[in-house]
Amino acid sequence: MEQMPRPTEKPAEDSNEPMIEGAAAIAEFIYRSRDARYRRKIYYLAENSKISIHRLGSRLCLRPSAYKNWIAGQEARSIRNAKSDEQSQSTEDLSVESSSTP
Repeated sequence: MEQMPRPTEKPAEDSNEPMIEGAAAIAEFIYRSRDARYRRKIYYLAENSKISIHRLGSRLCLRPSAYKNWIAGQEARSIRNAKSDEQSQSTEDLSVESSSTP
């Protein structure tokens, strides 16, 4: 019998999607190079960021769609922050103008 996901759970990602395995392959996917310095960056990202690199045993793995979703989230956050900065800057400009007028 197939279990249905609970309403609060996200459905599992497409299990047919190819998984990129190994730091060198992930480095080639992200940086377009298998150079040692990029492989080292992959290990750093896996340990220190919220990028969705996971381990299967001792091997690093990445699903391309999960990476693309993570990038989209980073871009959206950047846009929100830029808009917020613009709004706070315009508010500061208004307060400076109103305090400088007699």
